[in-house]
Amino acid sequence: MNSVAETILDVRNLAVSIATPDGVVNPVKGVDLTVRKGEIVGVVGESGCGKSTTIKGVLKLLGPNSTVTADKIELAGHGDISGFKPRQMNTIRGRAVGFVAQNPFGSLNPIYTIERQFYELQKAHRTGVSKRESREIARDMLNGVGIVGPERVLNGYAHQLSGGMAQRVVIALATTLSPKLLFADEPTTGLDATVQAQILDLITGLVADEGRSMLLVTHDLGVIAQYCQRVVVMYGGEVVEQGSVMDVMVSPQHSYTQQLIGSVPKSGEKLNVAR
Repeated sequence: MNSVAETILDVRNLAVSIATPDGVVNPVKGVDLTVRKGEIVGVVGESGCGKSTTIKGVLKLLGPNSTVTADKIELAGHGDISGFKPRQMNTIRGRAVGFVAQNPFGSLNPIYTIERQFYELQKAHRTGVSKRESREIARDMLNGVGIVGPERVLNGYAHQLSGGMAQRVVIALATTLSPKLLFADEPTTGLDATVQAQILDLITGLVADEGRSMLLVTHDLGVIAQYCQRVVVMYGGEVVEQGSVMDVMVSPQHSYTQQLIGSVPKSGEKLNVAR
């Protein structure tokens, strides 16, 4: 099989239900999606459409009041993980799948130094790396995500970092164990435009350089057009359209996709579609 066509993630009929004081809600209803080796797949839609809930459901990162079901969640090298228990999922998250969340400060432990957080990651996955070796690895990872003066960052805490710096640290942590698949959940929320572009360039560059794959959640069609090869359009908890970025952007089939594209301000310039 051609390596480009190798399927890294295959999700079938994913559904999420959440118990609330007012009853059960179903924010995700029967989602199908695939990610192939070396590609970036964008998940796009308006706020509340189920994008973030979908990827958190795959990784079982939702709260205890949530129930996730799926016909299968096939992860390359691990088989069907849909029935995995929490302990089994702990072996998947970080090593097989890296996760970059919207809010980096929610991903970082406020009472641990950055150095310790790298070490705790190594220890949790039983890599056998010593504290000294972990610091060396962490320094290299921070260098790799463009942090100048990594020693200072390693000795500090999350609250001492800017939003862009904190997100770079989270990206470094997410890629430390060389996962083949990254999930990025609106990773530039709250950052200014210049830093947003830097972070997106950084993440997508790491994906391309290491032959990884990525599922990128965003509400921004410009991001989809610039960075993704395929796109999944969600509305009301369901996938209403998916395909290559070129096909969906140029010839959208679903009325919601047409409205979504039509709502993008026109600048008179041609759309820069990733290939």
